[in-house]
Amino acid sequence: MVWVIGVDVGGTFTDFHAYEIDRGEARVFKTPSTPGNPAEAILGGLDALCAEAGIKTDTIARLSHGTTVATNALIQRRGAPVALITTEGFRDLLEIGRQIRPKMYDLKADDPVPLVPRHHRFEIAERVGSKGEVVQALDDAAIATAVEAVRASGVKACAVGLLFAYLNPDHERRIGAALQAALPGVFVSLSSAVQPEFREFERLSTTVLNAYLQPVMSRYLEQLRSGVTDRAATAALGIYQSSGGLMSVERAGEFPVRTALSGPAAGAVGAVHVARSAGRGNVITLDMGGTSADVCLIRDGEAGIGYDQKIADFPVRLPMVDINTVGAGGGSIAWFERDGLMKVGPASAGAVPGPACYGRGGTEPTVSDANLILGRLAPGGLLGGTMALDTAAARIAFAPVAERLGFSTEKTAHGVLGIVAANMVRAIRAVSVERGHDPREFSLMAFGGAGPLHAVDVARALDMREVIIPLSPGILCAQGLVVSDLKEDFVASARIVAADAGMETAAAEIAALRQRAADWFAAEDVSEDRRDLMLSLDMRYVGQNFELSVTVDAQALRYRAEDLKKRFFEAHEMNYGYFNPDDPVEIVNFRLTALGRLPRPDPAALAENVAMPSAVGERAVYFDAETPVVTALYDREALLPGMRITGPAVIDQLDSTTLVYPGDTARVDGARNLIIELAG
Repeated sequence: MVWVIGVDVGGTFTDFHAYEIDRGEARVFKTPSTPGNPAEAILGGLDALCAEAGIKTDTIARLSHGTTVATNALIQRRGAPVALITTEGFRDLLEIGRQIRPKMYDLKADDPVPLVPRHHRFEIAERVGSKGEVVQALDDAAIATAVEAVRASGVKACAVGLLFAYLNPDHERRIGAALQAALPGVFVSLSSAVQPEFREFERLSTTVLNAYLQPVMSRYLEQLRSGVTDRAATAALGIYQSSGGLMSVERAGEFPVRTALSGPAAGAVGAVHVARSAGRGNVITLDMGGTSADVCLIRDGEAGIGYDQKIADFPVRLPMVDINTVGAGGGSIAWFERDGLMKVGPASAGAVPGPACYGRGGTEPTVSDANLILGRLAPGGLLGGTMALDTAAARIAFAPVAERLGFSTEKTAHGVLGIVAANMVRAIRAVSVERGHDPREFSLMAFGGAGPLHAVDVARALDMREVIIPLSPGILCAQGLVVSDLKEDFVASARIVAADAGMETAAAEIAALRQRAADWFAAEDVSEDRRDLMLSLDMRYVGQNFELSVTVDAQALRYRAEDLKKRFFEAHEMNYGYFNPDDPVEIVNFRLTALGRLPRPDPAALAENVAMPSAVGERAVYFDAETPVVTALYDREALLPGMRITGPAVIDQLDSTTLVYPGDTARVDGARNLIIELAG
């Protein structure tokens, strides 16, 4: 027996998905998160999972982990004191930024205060030119002065970001070596290692974030690795990164900023896996948890990758699964704006104290309280009844809101759900309609603990006709960790006009990236038969400020300029509705992704069953704001392939609850996904 386990830490729950590769057996488990120290929930949950499922720890081959530690440290400003060494004259670049207002119509809004105070930013006399040539040499005396300044500052980490270091990293490497030799207790991040590409401000910001997170993540990862090793000495520990793949603990400690959105990225990869099992290539995901909802567009079985993200309002220039997040979760709080209108989120009751119905001290009205009041959540509680819910407490929390609006408690609760659905609709439109995609051509895949409760409302608002609910929707991010591969991204910046004269230079850049990938494969002990490469080029018209990603064959030895331009024109027309074949085009970045394929679950489809499912009970549920409907209750575990349910229905399971509206039909496919077909 060989088990692979994925563990995803969320704001409310820590989720486990365990899969036995030889027999195809899957087990899921949830435990409350421990925000103060996420490792406690992981290690305690691992013990409980193994005991409950009868898993022997010496049969665990891999434990894959999606972490929120980096994200939380940035949001709460709990990183380490950090210094910055930069080229003379660029000390204030972190504050100058791009001179773009963070909120277009708010003249008082400011960018976040830099993580490096000005007195901890140190300039050094050196200069590399725009072609990588040394304009001003860096001498050892200047390095020694900078190192002493860092020593005197008393910081725990230091970022080094020099002008044009992505073209010639020699100066950065010399400074980094001197820092590590003189200050072995100080973590060092070099911009040429973190993300060696052009755009000075974004590269510097990303490097500072990485340095800021290194001490925090290193402590956490060491504690986690120690705990996992004590329990399962032979298990390989993989850390999930925001681009949608696993990396080693050592790599995660070196580049913690890569983990900043690892949980949502795992959900998107898990959704691709489920969509494949359901025979769907085009889906839009809705991952709704306790604090937020993440949406992602998957086209032709591939989730998009973005490179310009913000985390805690700081710009990050790294490859990340293209996810749009909105503050809409089960714990989202209903409140009144100064204009007297009711809003829902982004503030959340979180795991502690949680919604009022959790009975942990929460007093404010939340989305979960609204669902309980309307009968959509079982009064018997969550997690198979082990987590009791208090309907009376939910009503007390909603009473002041209902009184202010002059509505009944049920109508107020229904209004809260309408607002949170509208928030999610806007998020989906941002990744679909605003980018030229018609949501009606996609299926909506809902997961997370709260996603299946709200999926039909969101789908109807977008005129989508089908909703897919995975077998374990509340555990899908953890399942995504189980079906992921080892991954490393490489980038090289070089401005090359897409013409025959530049193709030799382009081929040389790609060959250098392939060699870096080969070195990484060797270091990670990835055998030849498990290696895969993906290549894309960032291209733009000469004179443009933004580029488009164009996928090309990673194995080709030579590339024709006309072929590259044709691919760029296709991408330009899809994004902007037009292209000009006569304007010159240039390549600005070469991006190579290396994948080390890992054994993954691939269960065979089950035979369909024509038997009708049996309801396990009924209760009154509000589907509108006025009148409850007596609704049949079903146990998801008892639903087999081929079974169909006509709404109204509530389908309960350990990790989530699915709502089927009157007139809609839910059927179970061969992979035990629930396919909800919306009526007219």
